[in-house]
Amino acid sequence: MSRPAAAPPVLTRSVVLRMGSWSFRAGRRTLVVSGALLVAAMGVGLLGLCLGGGSWTAPGEVLAALAGQGDSVVVVREWRLPRVVAGLVFGAALGLSGAVFQSLTRNPLGSPDVVGLDAGAYTGALVAITVLGGGAATLAGSSVVGGLLAAAAVYVLSLGSRLSGLRLIVVGIAVNAMLTALNSWIVLRADLDVAIAATGWSSGSLNGLDWDEIAVPIAVIAALALLPAALSPAMRQTALGDEQAVASGVRLNPLRLLLVLAGVGCTATVTAAAGPIMFIALAAPQIGRLLAGTAGVALAPAALVGAVLLSAADVVAQVLLAPVALPVGVVTTVIGGCYLITLLAGKARAGGRSAA
Repeated sequence: MSRPAAAPPVLTRSVVLRMGSWSFRAGRRTLVVSGALLVAAMGVGLLGLCLGGGSWTAPGEVLAALAGQGDSVVVVREWRLPRVVAGLVFGAALGLSGAVFQSLTRNPLGSPDVVGLDAGAYTGALVAITVLGGGAATLAGSSVVGGLLAAAAVYVLSLGSRLSGLRLIVVGIAVNAMLTALNSWIVLRADLDVAIAATGWSSGSLNGLDWDEIAVPIAVIAALALLPAALSPAMRQTALGDEQAVASGVRLNPLRLLLVLAGVGCTATVTAAAGPIMFIALAAPQIGRLLAGTAGVALAPAALVGAVLLSAADVVAQVLLAPVALPVGVVTTVIGGCYLITLLAGKARAGGRSAA
């Protein structure tokens, strides 16, 4: 009896984009989801332009103002548009940073706000406010330095785990707790006016941002985002395991160091401009992974989900108690709490099924 013919190989549903010597492979579902998320981000951005300040402006009037026509040009282009652009770009930066750290740790809890980077950036800002007494440049620089020092502490204490796994999460939570206590002590020791300003900044807010305040952070984020994009093929190799990655020519320690610098840079830049905005970096990568149906964390869906989440949260923050605009960090904390409850409930159900 003759053997049946072998089944033809199954073609992977992926698309390869080429630009000279550079090529990029992505799944078709990832591309479709990314396109849908991009449309959603544009829609939320338009809604933010219409609802800015709690007052409604018709979409047609907003589009005309963007083109430089009508009576709402100054309101839309100078007051509302910087805030909308900041929400989209900062949300994308937080989503990308969370994707980087969750990929490194292979843990859905491996995000900058969990492992202490936000707290470190806040410490740097408090030092700038209470000790240095400088302006916006000093505040931004101190925030970035604080985030980098926190990352360095977590990096050094986690070297035995090769920057992956449960140890990094535990070390990060411990560093976060110590920095939070230090921040509380600094605020309690500061003058009343300084303490009020520092506490308000710690909530994370897009209120009052203008083009001058967001131009440099956006440029820095755009430059930093190129690094994970260029290293994404090596990141996919590490998802298969350290041994397979090394066998394929990936240099693990330099790769992880570069990714940590990119993730810390994105988080610290957002924190320097808008304060610590919690939980976007935690939730966006996993939501993007579920939508794209990928085994690992995909960078583009994570960044786009972050942009949608932060922009939508800012719209809610503006209209919830209008005309008073809440700090967006208040809304993202609620989103993060709901996400954590869902995540822990899912883990508990999975543990119960495995035990059964």
